[in-house]
Amino acid sequence: MTKWKAVIVGFILAVIVKSFFAHYEFIGLLAVGFITGYIAHDGMLSGLWNAAVAGALGTIVCAVLFIIIATFGGSLFGIFGGLTGFTVSGLSSLVAVVYNLIYYAIVMGITGAVGGAIASRD
Repeated sequence: MTKWKAVIVGFILAVIVKSFFAHYEFIGLLAVGFITGYIAHDGMLSGLWNAAVAGALGTIVCAVLFIIIATFGGSLFGIFGGLTGFTVSGLSSLVAVVYNLIYYAIVMGITGAVGGAIASRD
């Protein structure tokens, strides 16, 4: 049921949207979900599933990148580096990561279903 080509493309686009276009995140996720669902080309349910998986993977990778940046990038500023920075960023962002995981899966899943439905009509 999972089309890995569509998931990988959606995952890369979701990471790009989160990293570079944070102000337009909602609109970007709508577009990425639609593209992922359209690439899946297997109907509404498949588009929803593939876009939700791509959104979840994108969220996890963005969270890991944030922790790495907070850990090593913060070491230049003293207290926020090393194990302290890792612990603080890990504990404080746990709720944010779960929220973003659900948010990305829902937003991208809805538009992925639309993209999959349109693609299956062709």
